[in-house]
Amino acid sequence: MTKKPTSEAEQFVKSRRSSFGASFQGLVFVFKTQKNTWIHLAATIVVFLVSAYLELELLEWVALLLVMGLVWVAEFLNTAMEVIVDLASPDIHPLAKISKDVGAASVLIAAFLSVIIGVLILGPAIIEKFNLFG
Repeated sequence: MTKKPTSEAEQFVKSRRSSFGASFQGLVFVFKTQKNTWIHLAATIVVFLVSAYLELELLEWVALLLVMGLVWVAEFLNTAMEVIVDLASPDIHPLAKISKDVGAASVLIAAFLSVIIGVLILGPAIIEKFNLFG
């Protein structure tokens, strides 16, 4: 029995399926190994629910989604960098520590930025919704 050659479209779909599979494996790895990911998830859910309750404007949603996405991207890139550093330098090395510290700092900067933008957007909306201060 001869196997029919696959078409370019079938090969494309197969390679996309493989890429998505690898992406989901990465997602699972980060959630299994990075404790801070659960903090990011909780914050994301809370901000999303509060934002929906406050009925934010479109551009407010865009700003919040962008900074939340920035935190997630920073966390995932930091994790990837940590794994690469561990592979390249299994022994403790001062430069490996610096690399990991700088990666962690990028997540911290993104998180601080998201908190500031969250307060700037959600603060006035909460004040208005609950008629605080007047």
